[in-house]
Amino acid sequence: MVIKMKYKLVIFDLDGTLLDTLDDLTEAVNHALGRQGFPLRAREEVRRLIGNGIASTIRRAIPEGCDDDVFQRTLSDFKDYYLSHVNVHTRPYNGIPELLDAMDSVGIQAAVNSNKVESATQALCRAHLSGKLACILGEQPDIPKKPAPDGALQIMQTLDAKPDGTLYVGDGETDIQTAVNAGIDCAWVSWGYRKASELGGLAVPHAFATVQSLQAYILGN
Repeated sequence: MVIKMKYKLVIFDLDGTLLDTLDDLTEAVNHALGRQGFPLRAREEVRRLIGNGIASTIRRAIPEGCDDDVFQRTLSDFKDYYLSHVNVHTRPYNGIPELLDAMDSVGIQAAVNSNKVESATQALCRAHLSGKLACILGEQPDIPKKPAPDGALQIMQTLDAKPDGTLYVGDGETDIQTAVNAGIDCAWVSWGYRKASELGGLAVPHAFATVQSLQAYILGN
């Protein structure tokens, strides 16, 4: 019997969805803050600051009232450190490689749409998810960041995917809003960087606490 899959393409967020990058991000944020003599941030604080690209994270990490020159120096320090320490502690969440392999075995494509710097996005996907992704899109100068739908729509165009056959999977409010803006289904995962109480009341039609339950949903089991 042939089982018809609802989704032909699943677009994943990267940080907090496919990969646990929080320790490396925390160390890079604190390196940059320390260079400026600013108070360091706890891992849990950094978790709450992630989601709209690193410029937004650094802006919120530095003390209020800092001028743009200080912000730019801190951002530059972060980038210099992070890009050379991008894969020290980062690992896929348990079950993610197996999920992507299971999708591939039934002809469902996987892609990444991230607000992370493009070079870091590509490096981490190569290191941990090589051969498992049909399209990888990090931060681009000519594409608005999530929650703008432009990145997701470009991936869909590149892979010739239709909105009713595409699912967006992420861990934060930015991902939910991206899916809504792109007119595609959304699945929220609770193992990442946002708790349900931190989603600002956004509706989450499909929520998953484990990779295995997400896999069952995608595969129609």
